Amino acid sequence: MRKKTTSADDSALFRSTVGNVRRVDTNTVNLRPDKKPRPVPAFKPLEQVDPLQNEVGESLETLFQEDKVGFLAPGLQKSVLKKLRKGYYGLDADIDLHGLTSRQAQQQLLRFLHYCVEDGCRCVQIVHGKGYNSPDNQPVLKNDINLWLRQHKDVLAFCSTPPRAGGTGALYVLLKLSDKFGQPEDEL
Repeated sequence: MRKKTTSADDSALFRSTVGNVRRVDTNTVNLRPDKKPRPVPAFKPLEQVDPLQNEVGESLETLFQEDKVGFLAPGLQKSVLKKLRKGYYGLDADIDLHGLTSRQAQQQLLRFLHYCVEDGCRCVQIVHGKGYNSPDNQPVLKNDINLWLRQHKDVLAFCSTPPRAGGTGALYVLLKLSDKFGQPEDEL
């Protein structure tokens, strides 16, 4: 590349335009702190959405201690429930609700399912017990959880576990993936 030559007139015009120049002794820059504080993001309250949105069309039969439970959301194939029973999906998390009142169990269950969906858990186990200590030997939590899981918007399917995993005192639950994982639930 060729060096561009400047005339004396251009040089004089540049010097008069720029004005007095002070030589810099160092090549470091002193940064002054901002006068304004850093912006703080506005607090956005969490949306309180009731996860128990689905309607249960038919009246549910009362379950007894040794009754098996099964549910499949509309639109899913029966093979999904078969795979769930056999443990095909693998467990990502579990919760034990033994000894809790119905209200406490509902709070724990809803919180557990919320965090499982947010963390990307696909299959979870819920231990509710068989209800041997319930009045009239009729399990309270088992019947409540049967209803709550059918109403929950993120539950695709659930069924009683095999005897080695708790039998009729526990459930395997298949959950939807959260939107942030980007995989539709059709790809089971």
